[in-house]
Amino acid sequence: MKQSINILISGGGTGGHIYPAIAIANELKERYPEAKFLFVGAKDRMEMDKVPKAGYQIKGLWISGIQRKLSFKNLLFPLKLIFSLLKASSIIRKFRPDVVIGTGGFASGPILIIANKRKIPTLIQEQNSYPGITNKLLSKKSNIICVAYDGLERFFPKNKIIKTGNPVRIGLLSIHSQEKIKEANKWFELEKKRTTILVLGGSLGARKINELMVKHIMFFKEQKVQLLWQCGSLYYDSYKKFNETKNIHVHAYINRMDLAYASSDIIISRAGASSVSELCIIGKPTVFIPSPNVAEDHQTKNAKSIADKHGAILLKESELETFPVVFESLLKDKGKQESLGQNIKELALPNATNKIVNQVENLLNL
Repeated sequence: MKQSINILISGGGTGGHIYPAIAIANELKERYPEAKFLFVGAKDRMEMDKVPKAGYQIKGLWISGIQRKLSFKNLLFPLKLIFSLLKASSIIRKFRPDVVIGTGGFASGPILIIANKRKIPTLIQEQNSYPGITNKLLSKKSNIICVAYDGLERFFPKNKIIKTGNPVRIGLLSIHSQEKIKEANKWFELEKKRTTILVLGGSLGARKINELMVKHIMFFKEQKVQLLWQCGSLYYDSYKKFNETKNIHVHAYINRMDLAYASSDIIISRAGASSVSELCIIGKPTVFIPSPNVAEDHQTKNAKSIADKHGAILLKESELETFPVVFESLLKDKGKQESLGQNIKELALPNATNKIVNQVENLLNL
């Protein structure tokens, strides 16, 4: 292998695509300190902010997904795709990558199409139990597909699939220590003897989950629990007033997720792939409320894959009227909490990043 290597990584749109990409880059940087990295994302999406903060250069493509509803944006899609393919071609020609990694999101399509066309080794990291149409199409030409769930040979060439799991944030393996829990309670100003409910709606927030919390504020007070509630930056101005309510802690975004997980006793969460992978490692009782408004309804499929193995409770948005009964039953049943925590932890794949980077090395060695 040559001394200096160029690694191109594309992924974004949500934290579920961005953070795995950054985790892979960080591990590769540890192994190859002299390597050059370039990220490609979609203009005006969160990766254009998060990736530079992680210390990597990023270029943006003028690309977006196809809307489910009839929309003017759909009419622009063919034009955006052509422009993005041309820009992707220019980026690859100038950067000359030795390997291209796609972690999902709008921008990864054009980049991997051009890389495959030019016979550059490519790897797809598919986070979900049900892949989107882009990765299904890209898989036909890509060299390796790293997955987190069983049964994906229905969608991808079986001989290319490697089950690795999804990369997760550094520091999650130590959250059960008493030192970490003490630090977490101090950081978030929590009452250490009160049951803590961590509420997560994803990196951008979740309207339905936020509305559910507001509707049941008095219910939570009656249950004598405290809420650590990440409502999302889009919703913070509407919900920050609840910080004035005792034992309600509202945050636009939680940067110290290791401390948030350490402080929590029960977790209410969306079911994005990265969140599910992290929650498996954490091993705490979880209620999944998946978003039905994502491609292929993959969050529901992610959550169902855990719930079917008795590792979590799945509560669809259409079933939220049952939330008080479901939650109170879980809160009062310590045996159920312990069982859910043990079962979800058995599904964890904590060495995912290393396994994925091992596959990248295989491609670099070709």
